[in-house]
Amino acid sequence: MEDFLRPIYQERASHSNTLGIVMVEKEKPVSPITDNFDVILMIVVRESESPWFVKHYEFENQRAAMHIVEEKQLKEWIDTSGYRKVLEWLLSGKIVFDRNEYMANLKEMLREFPDEKRNLRKVIEFAKLIRSYRECRSLYETKQYLDSFSQMVRSLHYLARLAVIEKGLHPEVTVWKQVKQIEPEIYKLYEELIESHEPMEKRVELMLLASEFIINSRAKISSKYLLDVMVTRDTWSIGELKNHPAVQPYALDLSALLAYLVERDIVEVAKTETKGKNIYHRKYWV
Repeated sequence: MEDFLRPIYQERASHSNTLGIVMVEKEKPVSPITDNFDVILMIVVRESESPWFVKHYEFENQRAAMHIVEEKQLKEWIDTSGYRKVLEWLLSGKIVFDRNEYMANLKEMLREFPDEKRNLRKVIEFAKLIRSYRECRSLYETKQYLDSFSQMVRSLHYLARLAVIEKGLHPEVTVWKQVKQIEPEIYKLYEELIESHEPMEKRVELMLLASEFIINSRAKISSKYLLDVMVTRDTWSIGELKNHPAVQPYALDLSALLAYLVERDIVEVAKTETKGKNIYHRKYWV
């Protein structure tokens, strides 16, 4: 396999713009990690006309995909889990070219999972969890039980990913395999939701109650990345927070997260007058 691809990646390795190349081979007949390609080549470059460029190849009834990824795009994926497969490519892939140990150092950073990057990932997953949980509760209260069930599965998935990050690990595509080993309490909730013989609406009701306590117990620590931003100023409008660079990765879920933190008395609201009579701006502070 590598013999066929060597001319392709060696040509790329000769470019001074190329930082490193990783090869990932398919290990199972059905391989979501490689999108069922027999091999993935990921080439990391300093700069490119396109942040992410893909080519597909075929040779002797085998298929390969080459991903050329700009360094800035790769770091964004790593920080926000924007493209989860990339993390597994980096962690499990074979380095076939490495300029100044760039790929080796990147792999080591991923294994260490520094606190700052871990806290960012926590707040991203927690914000998604809050939005999903609230949608589930709303659907349940309007008796949309099938939709509320689907939303509860999604909520537990976010909770599972959050639990994995708390342990200092990166969530894999097979996240429930990880959770079963490191957080059996959350895995048990998932089992009860999926396998219980109770009526669907009863299962969702029980999960809403059980997961609410788990969510509330994680609120402060999971929101630390946002709270650390907010303490740098006296008050923030929603617009000011949304535009802060540290909030951009979870800006779409910020309103739901803020509303939850206000309800939990973790964030306070200050009202400031507007030109309209009895109309106030809402400002937020910690």
